[in-house]
Amino acid sequence: MNRLAIVAIPLTVALTACQAASEPDIDQTGNSPDLPEQNDALIPAMKIPTPEAWGDELPVVPDGYTVSAIAKDLKIPRQTLVLPNGDILVAEGSGGKAPKLRPKDVIAGWIKQRGKSSVEGGDRITLLRDSDGDGQTDLQTTFIEGLDAPYGLAFVDGTLYVANQGSLVSFAYTEGATKITGTGAEVTKLPAKVNHHWTKALTASPDGSKLYVGIGSNSNVGERGMDVEEDRAVIWEIDRESGASRIFASGIRNPTALAFDPWSDRLWAVVNERDELGPQLVPDYLTSVRDGGFYGWPYSYYGQHVDPRIQPQRPDLVRKAISPDYALGSHVAALGVDFTTGGSFGERFGAGAFVGMHGSWNRADPSGYKVVFVPFSGGHPNGKPIDLITGFLKDGKARGRPVGVTYDAARSVLLVADDVSNTVWRVAPRRVPRTNPTPSVPLE
Repeated sequence: MNRLAIVAIPLTVALTACQAASEPDIDQTGNSPDLPEQNDALIPAMKIPTPEAWGDELPVVPDGYTVSAIAKDLKIPRQTLVLPNGDILVAEGSGGKAPKLRPKDVIAGWIKQRGKSSVEGGDRITLLRDSDGDGQTDLQTTFIEGLDAPYGLAFVDGTLYVANQGSLVSFAYTEGATKITGTGAEVTKLPAKVNHHWTKALTASPDGSKLYVGIGSNSNVGERGMDVEEDRAVIWEIDRESGASRIFASGIRNPTALAFDPWSDRLWAVVNERDELGPQLVPDYLTSVRDGGFYGWPYSYYGQHVDPRIQPQRPDLVRKAISPDYALGSHVAALGVDFTTGGSFGERFGAGAFVGMHGSWNRADPSGYKVVFVPFSGGHPNGKPIDLITGFLKDGKARGRPVGVTYDAARSVLLVADDVSNTVWRVAPRRVPRTNPTPSVPLE
């Protein structure tokens, strides 16, 4: 750490302590979020809750639901996938190698590191099995090892796909297998230069013919130069058979999780937006993704709100920028998304999207640190987000930070990866025990 950073860190702590918290009357969720004035502070507020063990406590879920830890002692679990036989795969890893350019970068890295688990990323896939269906894991074993910061997972026609930080690889799968050896077959290389945002989200099209990969930007707002942003801040569409790729959507700063909805088979993403414009800019969001769509980064945000920091300006691109469908709140760091429909998870959570919010590091009052449910109607978000899993924060400490969320419709359970406590949580509607009915007594 250089001398300037050493001087700047205590200054940052002091400024963070005296900066005002976000304005409580601003509503930054839903279809039309409030967007306050920009505030590009010299040293923005930075604060992250440091980790603390859960002890005997559990996350908080609504009445009528249960939560349990079905896997512990993992190595930075990020995303999960349920195989057709009910086995659960967990991608574990931590990547990125972007050099620090400014004192801000050094300070931000130091602060973010304080909020992370001390465990090193596993570079592996772990398999969890519940043989008797009682909601308790009977087997927890390493399924694939020797990977490179795996993140996104998809399964199509007997083939498992894993998005490493620099390549998309495939593995032949036999139902019931508890281990796969070998390095897998490379489907295609993925952009890996600098890798400021290293995570590679992954999903498959409903017909299985295409794979979609989310590739984050290499900077906050182009401060490394736009040359290193080639094939960044985009979603790739990849032909599953040939490996040929094309840019499906662009200007989408960091698409951290992808999923197709069950109503119209549209692709959706949760996206982490830019920093350093204030504690309430810019809202992270959930959006459907249009083929050929441009979503503004780095020239504008939330549609056509111009970001003056990037030079030269591109008004031609700003005019094309698409407004996202649904705001999740500023700096909540949404890292997981999945859908449910039909009421199998309970009437209150009948049709909509589950979103895992990893939590902020760059505002004085924490945001995120929970899993929410976004109600849908007619295939579109409709209504305010509903807290589903909370309790990750307590007394200024973080017992956990949610990442990927996977809804297992066959078993009506939600799986949540937590990369601070290194746990996979299982949330399910509470089952009411059946009782023998009292025989009716005929009237005399």
